[in-house]
Amino acid sequence: MTGKQRIQWRSMCKSLVLGTLLTSCMILVYCLSTPQVHFSLPEVPVPYSCAHRPTQSHPKPTINNSDTAYTCAPKVDIMFMKTHKTASSTFLNILFRFGEKHQLKFAFPESRNDFFYPSLFQRSQVKDYRPGMCFNIICNHMRFNAPEVSKLLPVDTSYITILRDPAELFESSFHYFGRLVPFTWKIPGDDKLTEFLRDPHKYFDPESFNSYYLKNLLFFDFGLDNSLDMNDPRVEEGIKFISDRFQLVMLVEHFEESLILLKDALCWEMDDLLFFKLNIRKGSTVSKFTPELRARALEWNAIDWKLYQHFNQTFWKKVDAYGRKRMAADVAELKKRNKEMTSICIEGGHAVEAGSIQETDMQPWQPIGEKSIMGYNLKKNIDKAHRKLCRKMLMPEIQYLTELGVNLWITKLWGHVRDIINW
Repeated sequence: MTGKQRIQWRSMCKSLVLGTLLTSCMILVYCLSTPQVHFSLPEVPVPYSCAHRPTQSHPKPTINNSDTAYTCAPKVDIMFMKTHKTASSTFLNILFRFGEKHQLKFAFPESRNDFFYPSLFQRSQVKDYRPGMCFNIICNHMRFNAPEVSKLLPVDTSYITILRDPAELFESSFHYFGRLVPFTWKIPGDDKLTEFLRDPHKYFDPESFNSYYLKNLLFFDFGLDNSLDMNDPRVEEGIKFISDRFQLVMLVEHFEESLILLKDALCWEMDDLLFFKLNIRKGSTVSKFTPELRARALEWNAIDWKLYQHFNQTFWKKVDAYGRKRMAADVAELKKRNKEMTSICIEGGHAVEAGSIQETDMQPWQPIGEKSIMGYNLKKNIDKAHRKLCRKMLMPEIQYLTELGVNLWITKLWGHVRDIINW
């Protein structure tokens, strides 16, 4: 058999195997991923936190803008609304480490890494949930459902979320989820994103499977209608709903400033904020928007743009209240600490492509059909004082959830399907 024949035979076998496995697994995963039937649960309020609070006996001294000293204890009851493609995996790693440090109880999903997204969140989706149970932190992907979340967490829980410039978010979502949205398959040419934005209505089908990934995804994540006209009064009502519910709305473009505001609001330590950027993409896979394409992306995601502009304004009001000079000093300190950790933890001091990651435990989740998400190699012979912290800071979300005791069999099954497709 010639080399060309071997290649053709291998390609034919691969197509047959992929087709059979993909069809079977998609049916299985779809069935397992359909919203569960939810029965009426007893209303048992959770008025108090169940956290172990060893730090409360030693409150942290804090200085406010008037240089007046006061004390506070770290807030440990947290609802983090994990939006898609917004550096939320990086923040999740911060939360996981904070929760372990304070021995907090996480409300995790069962069998997968999200709460049956895109169905609206229900308490019954929480692993081992029983009415009256107390949890401190919930942070996995969900479609927000305020009444159900409020029945799960203490009444004084801090609600936190994060937003991203909608044009950049759309580009990232199109790249990451595009192959999972059937209507994109018929878009001609190699540059499907540009072709789509030339005339979105020509291709977009709001009833298509997974279509929500490609229009006003932020608004959809918050449990709101992403198909509304921008001037519909329900858009303003939705923005007000988010503003009233969430104490802090962070911004990806100002991630360090966001963390400093978080530290101030929750009385955390600077050490709690240390991070490495996780789930970053190879630069060569990122589409560069022309001004015209950016304008089209924002027009297509007009509700998200309105949402982002609102919280961009409130964000800088919080920065002004904190003090610009004070903020600049704290951001510089955080960047310095992160740079020190990079030199301690990361081989080569930078992210590498998936094929160059030596440990399986450090391999990040990849979009279907590609290996564009980068990761890190741990330095060898890290000193004992930093070994555990370095590994935790670099650990991808799926592996960290497994280490925290979450059974991710559905997620892992889908991961095997992706691996075969990426073969």
